[in-house]
Amino acid sequence: MKISKKTIFNIVLILLVLSFFVTPIGYYGKIFLNRIFSFSPPIIEQSERQKITDYDWVLKDEEWNFFNFEKSRGRVVFINLWASWKLPSEAELASIQQLYDKYKGKMDFYIITNENRPPVEAFMAEHNFTFPVTYLIIGEKMPIDSSKVPSSYLIDKSGNIVVYKEGIADWSTGKVYRLLDELITE
Repeated sequence: MKISKKTIFNIVLILLVLSFFVTPIGYYGKIFLNRIFSFSPPIIEQSERQKITDYDWVLKDEEWNFFNFEKSRGRVVFINLWASWKLPSEAELASIQQLYDKYKGKMDFYIITNENRPPVEAFMAEHNFTFPVTYLIIGEKMPIDSSKVPSSYLIDKSGNIVVYKEGIADWSTGKVYRLLDELITE
């Protein structure tokens, strides 16, 4: 029995599609596709920007110590809400690591999760992420909506939300870098 090229192609195609559902290749393929289809986040028009007025927000740092968001008043702030078990978060965090590497010390980063430390520390080590993790205190008042994960905010020195992106974005782009350079030098 002779098998045609079309049949072989169809079998390979079916196996490839099935691999996305039942193998680790599929998991990494989904991360790759999420990264490919994530774009630079949109900048909010100046007339439409909302302002954060209440900086009195308690969080926990990597060492599980409490601190107040008030320390970031008057600084450019990047906030990302993420979860280690959400594939879109994992896809986005590589570009956030690049952003952090370029701008650490020039602005404040809050990469926030509501998970416990052990799984987060394992996730960070597995992916070689070095940005600081901030832990959300459930029930604590917040100036932003923490229910949408992943989502990100970029806040200028005056407290204006310059970028809000629900879902993933590519934070390591020239557009974002130009915007940050402008906001930092204001």
